[in-house]
Amino acid sequence: MSARATILQRVRDAQRTALIPPVAAHHGVGQIATLKGHTTNAADGDDRFHRFLMELSALGVEQHVETTPEAVRTRVASLVQGLPVLSWDADRLPYEVARCLPAGSATGDSPRDLQAAAGIGVTGCRAAIAETGSLAILSGAGMPRAASLLPPVHLCIVGQTEIVPTMGEFFQTCREEIAAAACCTFVTGPSRTADIELTLTLGVHGPGRVIVVVGP
Repeated sequence: MSARATILQRVRDAQRTALIPPVAAHHGVGQIATLKGHTTNAADGDDRFHRFLMELSALGVEQHVETTPEAVRTRVASLVQGLPVLSWDADRLPYEVARCLPAGSATGDSPRDLQAAAGIGVTGCRAAIAETGSLAILSGAGMPRAASLLPPVHLCIVGQTEIVPTMGEFFQTCREEIAAAACCTFVTGPSRTADIELTLTLGVHGPGRVIVVVGP
């Protein structure tokens, strides 16, 4: 009953505001030009990178662009500080991010009550879709789906080489991996739903806050 009461209270809290979250101003569109020297060399890679950041901003996704693996880990450590974590297994996370997670963080093998108590989920992704700002996440061994869906905050680490231009290209190039995965989930901004009166509510069916850290 405590878990049920927590979920219902989260819905009630969201209904009191029904506000779309403001666009984060961490590395917004106005700052993208200063980062070009740290993106990919090919022009089409730059275009994908810029489009992906623009779409994240439009979705209200908090975003951080880091230029080294060390900077990625430092950023992740600051974002998870003080929060109970549910994450993918260490060998499934990019940039050795597991090194900066709190001791005792939950994984897919942890007891359910420990997973349910997590305040933030930490995952990687198989691809980031530039045209929509979507994160394509394949679940499987060491990559529990709950990490991206259960906690109220989802933190996803994305490598620039994982950014693809379209959903169609993702399906074409990753068809075998998708077929072999336990589940394929597309995350496009915070969870949103609306009733018949068009009252927007955030965080009912998934995280109400999504954070993306883009590495080199």
